[in-house]
Amino acid sequence: MQMTHTQQVLIQELSQQLPSKTIGEGLAILANQFPAHVTFSSSFSFEDQIIAHEILSNHLNISIFTLDTGRLFAETYSVWSSTNEKYHTHITAYYPEHAAIEKYISEKGPNAFYESVENRKECCHIRKVEPLKRALAGNAVWVTGLRAEHSPARKDLQIVEWDEGNQIIKYNPLLHWNTEQVTAHIHENNIPYNPLHDKGFISIGCAPCTRAIKAGEDFRAGRWWWEDASKKECGLHTP
Repeated sequence: MQMTHTQQVLIQELSQQLPSKTIGEGLAILANQFPAHVTFSSSFSFEDQIIAHEILSNHLNISIFTLDTGRLFAETYSVWSSTNEKYHTHITAYYPEHAAIEKYISEKGPNAFYESVENRKECCHIRKVEPLKRALAGNAVWVTGLRAEHSPARKDLQIVEWDEGNQIIKYNPLLHWNTEQVTAHIHENNIPYNPLHDKGFISIGCAPCTRAIKAGEDFRAGRWWWEDASKKECGLHTP
């Protein structure tokens, strides 16, 4: 289903309005325009913690959820807990459908994602893509922490865009921030963050599929490092 004329006009208006706003201002505009229908997906990365800080510090009417794949790092759960504690909140978790993941592991094994791109993408779909669709259902706007610097596939994204697969407006307020801006903002505002970032982990996902990057490596080198660089998306943000 393609977006309607009304949605096209709305995205054009937001595309003109939001890029000049600060993160907090942009989020506030959306929260007021779509009350109780704006949601933010957090993986507790540097970027996501900045956005969560703006939402929670300013008590904006924006829900926050995370996708608990069942294979996250212990450090990710720790920053999740510290975020709940600091901001007196309770971030909602969405989980894989148990029957689907049980079938996948029973038929292919717990580490089948190493064996082929198809297996890896199926695992990502079960653990992330399908739960995401449930989390986004009923919302008008999806806020993300995507940055263009993280992946070649993300350089053509817009700050405001239409997500055809999920039939939702997508707001990427940090799209054009660089790493220095992100880390400075984290430390200046004393925002809880994942300590793996201090150990060379740039993009942090599931533990079996993430490693620290080496000097000179691309930002995305630490994710699914055994695959071709052009295939390194899990499906959450694929056009």
